Amino acid sequence: MAQLVDIGSFKAGQGQPPFLIAGPCVIENEQLVMETAGRIAEIAKSLNMPYVFKSSFDKANRTSITSFRGPGITQGLEILAKVKAQIGIPVLTDVHTEAQATEAGTVVDMLQIPAFLCRQTDLLIAAANTGKVVNVKKGQFLSPTEMGQAVKKVEECGSRRIVLTERGSSFGYNNLVVDMRSFPIMRSFGYPVVFDATHSVQLPGGGGTKSSGQREFVEPLACAAAGAGVDGFFMEVHPNPDEALSDGPNMVPLAQLKSLLERILRICDATKTKR
Repeated sequence: MAQLVDIGSFKAGQGQPPFLIAGPCVIENEQLVMETAGRIAEIAKSLNMPYVFKSSFDKANRTSITSFRGPGITQGLEILAKVKAQIGIPVLTDVHTEAQATEAGTVVDMLQIPAFLCRQTDLLIAAANTGKVVNVKKGQFLSPTEMGQAVKKVEECGSRRIVLTERGSSFGYNNLVVDMRSFPIMRSFGYPVVFDATHSVQLPGGGGTKSSGQREFVEPLACAAAGAGVDGFFMEVHPNPDEALSDGPNMVPLAQLKSLLERILRICDATKTKR
């Protein structure tokens, strides 16, 4: 039996409208976050699409030690709390350590386990013990079947508030590929499955001291995932990706978001009887 997961004021899972997780990759400053969150919330509302704001207070797995990582947990959580209070939407952020999970769990609605850390048992336990929704991103190095073990780790803590996210698999050096079989396989574990359309077009380390990306492929992959059947879409969105401090080459320009979502939702609607 598929588990419906409460996120803020909506439910995620099979039979529910697809939801959106979106926002700038990293918290660059409060003004950018508030303006972007507000605009995406307006777009999502106009499309009747439940929305969770995403941005990271710390990007601990940047390619280079000189790369911008974010404002840190104290200032970052203050900004995310303001998004939640003033715009009235649930918020999500990455966590990399057990201490971060515990602290962030006092503010955010969803804790995200980065793909590289999806097998870190203590981190999964700490996230589950907060009682918040745990979004586990599938590691680029894992088969979708192996994600069942991550699910069991969270379940062993008594939590059924789990979401799984596909973000592509390593395909040679500096490249990723998306296996559409991943969606029904991970759905078989009984929890909502999300497609990360922007990290899936990332070229990890492809920029030398940073990752590169191919944002022109976000739309075809997201449309394919909509046809395959997913419960939500994850997209990093920025008003001007070419000036973004992290993940610019694979982020969706804010001005293009609404038309992209409209197309995806039409495909979801056309295939919902098969879902």
